[in-house]
This record gives sequence, structure tokens and C-alpha cells, in this order.
Amino acid sequence: MNAPSRTTFAPQKAAVFAKIEAMLPELEKIYIDLHSHPELSMQEIRTAGIAAAWLDKHGFEVHPGVGKTGVVGLLKNGDGPVILLRADMDGLPVKEKTDLPYASAQTGTDRFGQSVSIMHACGHDFHVTWLMAVCKLLSEARDTWKGTVMAVFQPAEETGAGARAMLEDGMVKRFPKPTVSLGQHVIPLPAGRIGYKSGVAMSAADSWEVKLFGRGAHGSKPQNSIDPVVMASATVMRLQTVVSREVAMADSAVVTVGTIQSGFNENVIPDEALLRLNIRTFKENVRQRVLASVKRIIEAEAQASGAPKPPEFSVISQFPLTFNDEAATARTVDGMKGWFGGDRVVAVEAASGSEDFGLFGTAWNVPSVFWVIGGTDPEVFAKAMSGDDPGAMPVNHSPFYAPVLHPTLRTGVEAMLAAAYTWLD
Repeated sequence: MNAPSRTTFAPQKAAVFAKIEAMLPELEKIYIDLHSHPELSMQEIRTAGIAAAWLDKHGFEVHPGVGKTGVVGLLKNGDGPVILLRADMDGLPVKEKTDLPYASAQTGTDRFGQSVSIMHACGHDFHVTWLMAVCKLLSEARDTWKGTVMAVFQPAEETGAGARAMLEDGMVKRFPKPTVSLGQHVIPLPAGRIGYKSGVAMSAADSWEVKLFGRGAHGSKPQNSIDPVVMASATVMRLQTVVSREVAMADSAVVTVGTIQSGFNENVIPDEALLRLNIRTFKENVRQRVLASVKRIIEAEAQASGAPKPPEFSVISQFPLTFNDEAATARTVDGMKGWFGGDRVVAVEAASGSEDFGLFGTAWNVPSVFWVIGGTDPEVFAKAMSGDDPGAMPVNHSPFYAPVLHPTLRTGVEAMLAAAYTWLD
């Protein structure tokens, strides 16, 4: 997969793609270093420093500390379009179990004050490496394009806070309005393949924290208590009916309770329980109905249990729908097919995962295009898809998730470079 099946790029630009081969050893070292040193959301100080130093080295005007740990680099090269290229930087509170020689051993404190292991379990180390490579290539080949490249190294995608933080820090006023906003993500597809989806590409996501209130007592005297453990358990079970009984078959939604916490001792009935929920939807009317149903059920279960006061709700994170502009997607995909050929650039279904990337395009009111890069060994992928062994293919956020280094590394660089050239042409 080192050579394209066809190319519609001029020889000058094709020569820039050819330089990637010689860069791979350097990029591999960068990737391994980033993978070994993941940082949690809004704590990406080391990663941001690496990105900022790289941009400065390659002639970009560098703006660090945007939205706390975000970095924006501008490379102006005459009159022409402004293209925003985005990479997210944060890792996850996951203990790595890949057995890679460069597996992360990092630990830290998460946003809830918990001591956690940290891992690049979602491929953001690839994303940063890809964008760094493209910035170098475009900087060293300024005779092949005109316009402005805006490189955005974004914090806190995993919590949905990063893009908002950068925008709240004045991005729209501080930097030129892009012509288009472009981004990419590694996922479990066969390595070397690129996937795209016009229109709605990824779901909206809402995460809540809910406190349930009971009355504590001795474990031997449940009659003196209002047991929040039972209340929380009944709530979790009843929430399973939201999707199965309140969402139409033609629609889709996911309601996940990812955290349930209550008590510390087996013979003490506690007085509180905590739930953290994640809700994903593809339509705004479905989203509103599901959110209302979840709130109704939680409040009703508390009342049925005789809770001394109603539950308390707080929003942990909120992700918008990721929507790919149809015309911009068609143009970008045509450009990538011009390098890779149509057999490697394929249409995919909308993903149930979520992203905050679309907030940049919305803030400037410009089109966005977000596509995916395969990172799974093709044989492992084929086996998993056959149904023989679905567990053989770890997915994003798994402690075993480790995209194959090659050809994933090269493919991501080529895809972003092809997309950039398509708009800078």
C-alpha cells in the first residue's frame, strides 16, 4: 500500500507525497514518544509543547495556550484559501494492556479527582503525529500551494471541553476565518483504508452525573433506611427500557450507565448513590425525548423509593452531531481518491461515537469534513467481521486498542495532505 493506484495531482505535488517515505523513521519515533506519554484532558502540557516547538521549527506563527493547552499555528503563503487542519491531543483514564514495548505507564488525577492510569486508547497520538508531518511537508513545499494553513492541536476532545475552550478563548476573533475545517480519526477499519460519510457522520452525546439521596442505617436494620443502592439499581434497570420501548425502530439511541457508586462498607447502608450516564442520538427530536425520559425515570424511581429529596442532575459533557457538508465532502473525497484511488477510499455508516470537531465549523459558519483512517490489521478485521471471534478486534477506548503502526502512520499523513492540497489548489 505504499504507492497510490492512480494520481490526479501535478508532478510537483506528487513529489511532496514521495517525501513521506523518508520521514517515516522520524514520525515513528514521534508517535512512540507520544504513545508512551499520554496526558489527560486539559493537562496536555507536554504534548502541546512538542507541537508548538515543531510548528515554530517549520516556520509557523505559533499561538500556544489557546483554551488553556491548545495550540494554533498559522503558515501564511500568499493569497488563497484558509484551511483548518485539526488534531486532538488527549489520552484517556485507561490502564494500557497492549504489551507493546512502548506501552504507557503514566498515571495522573482525572477530572473527578481520582488517581488513574493514562493511555492513548483512542489514537490521538496518531492524530498529532499526522498533523505534525503534514505541517512540515507543506512548509517545505510552499512553491506547490497558496493560501494559509491553520494547524489546530486541540485539547480535551474526550470530555467535549476542548473545542469549546479554544473558541471561548477568542479563536474566531483571533484567527482568520477558514474556508473549510478538516479533521480525521483512526478507527477499527482495515489499515490503509479511508472511510467517509456525507451528512450526519457521528452521533450527538450527552453525559450526566446524577446524585440519588437516601437515608443511611446499619446493615442489619434496613427498615430504618431508604437504601440508595436499591434505588440506583432499580434506576439502572428501568433505564434500559428507554431505548427498547420509547425509541422507534427506525431511529436509534444508546443509554449507558458507566458509573454507579455508593457506600464503602458491607454492613453500612449509605445515604447517597451516584450515577454517571451517557446518551447518544442521531436526531434532535430523538435526543430531546430520550433525555426527558431518562430524567423522568430517575425522578420517579427516587419518589417510589421514598427519597428524602429529589435527585440532583449535572451535565458532565455535551457533544454536537458531527455533520459533514455534502459539497465539501465530495470535493475532499475526490481529492483523496485522486491520490489513493477509489478502492481505498470508501463510504461508511454513521458512527455512534461522538466528536467536538464540528464546533469549529459551526463557530465560523464554514463547511466541515471529518473522515476516518483504518488502523486494524486486515486479517484481524476480517476475522472479527466474520463473527468467528468478535473480541479479537479491540476498539477505541479499549485497554487493548493499538492500531498497527504501518501502514496507518503513512496513510494518515497522505490522507490529510491530499485533503489539504484539494483545498489549497
